[in-house]
Amino acid sequence: MANILHRVGIKTSPESVYRALSTREGLAAWWTTKTRGESAVGGRLKFRFCDTGGAEIGGFDMKVLDLTPARKVLWQVVDGPEEWIGTSISFELKQEGDYTVVLFKHMGWKEPVEFMYHCSTKWAVFLLSLKSLLETGHGSPSPHDVKIDNWN
Repeated sequence: MANILHRVGIKTSPESVYRALSTREGLAAWWTTKTRGESAVGGRLKFRFCDTGGAEIGGFDMKVLDLTPARKVLWQVVDGPEEWIGTSISFELKQEGDYTVVLFKHMGWKEPVEFMYHCSTKWAVFLLSLKSLLETGHGSPSPHDVKIDNWN
């Protein structure tokens, strides 16, 4: 199994980061504006991605497995690209001085295929969008994110 791992420090409280990771409104402000579903343990979140013209280009459905306030968010991918189904996505939070450190893991890839390389870079783009949202008030969720290749 292969994993995508990232670490980012955000100059805000763990509670603020947790709200951005655990509510539909928060997720829509940094990951994708097309966020739907129920953000509760056992609930299902639906994330859809569009090009700048509004055409849908893909998406994922996540089952919410854990919501520990100011500490952890954990999802399991239940629908989306074949490479993602069955993987888990975790955001662990810890306070370090004025910063909340986000330890991000996208775990359980069957093998490090080229799509995984793309997704690793896009996760970094979106984690920086999360940082920007919480430090400046403005994120860059899809479709306003940095495009890195023909996969977006």
